[in-house]
Amino acid sequence: MPGGRLSQSERQQIAVGLADGLAYAEIARRLERPTSTITREVMRNGGPTAYRAEIAHRSTEHRARRRKKAAPRDAGTAALPHGRDLEAVQDYEEEFTTVFMASGLPRMTARVMVCLYTTDSGSVTAAELVERLEISPATVSKAIAFLESQGLVRRERDERRRERYCVDDEVMYQSTIASARATARVADVARQGVTVLGPGTPAATRLENIARFVDFISESTLRAAEQAREVLHTKPANPAQDSVS
Repeated sequence: MPGGRLSQSERQQIAVGLADGLAYAEIARRLERPTSTITREVMRNGGPTAYRAEIAHRSTEHRARRRKKAAPRDAGTAALPHGRDLEAVQDYEEEFTTVFMASGLPRMTARVMVCLYTTDSGSVTAAELVERLEISPATVSKAIAFLESQGLVRRERDERRRERYCVDDEVMYQSTIASARATARVADVARQGVTVLGPGTPAATRLENIARFVDFISESTLRAAEQAREVLHTKPANPAQDSVS
């Protein structure tokens, strides 16, 4: 982060800026920070409506202490697979979480999603999520229920009859198809309004244009998903080894 970590004073200024309705870019300009820094800070700490400077500062300090505690253990006794750097992985997971939050996912749900995406096996148990993310079983259950309702994860049983939550090559495809079909429903309902409000009226014309636009987006998404489906099954030319010497 250019200029070092955000100070408590800077976080207070961010909170004031958000309360005043300032854009991230304007807050960043006043603090002489990159806009991306402000965006990540706000999204990883509750979003623009729930951001609190004191809570954000304590959360950052907690994450820093957790990293210091974890680093010696992982470096000395249980190195990450494929020679991965612990701090780099943690930073990446935070960044990925921020992206999912910006798309509308609650923070804990976003963290669960990132955990699934960054796990080599593509599947984890509830107990593994609790341990890795340091959250309660109830939080895991709530996050998985939401992700499953959106078609973003699926459940299966392993050889020990444990329930596992999975993201595989088809989950993203199925989720995209479901989203496109839901979008198409918007067009159907918009067209119903044309008859109700009277063809040729300004409101009806607006709804018809919306329906045409949404139809195009939905159909284009469906075609693109079918054409690109095989991309999700692409394997690396030189798969990484399970361990490093």
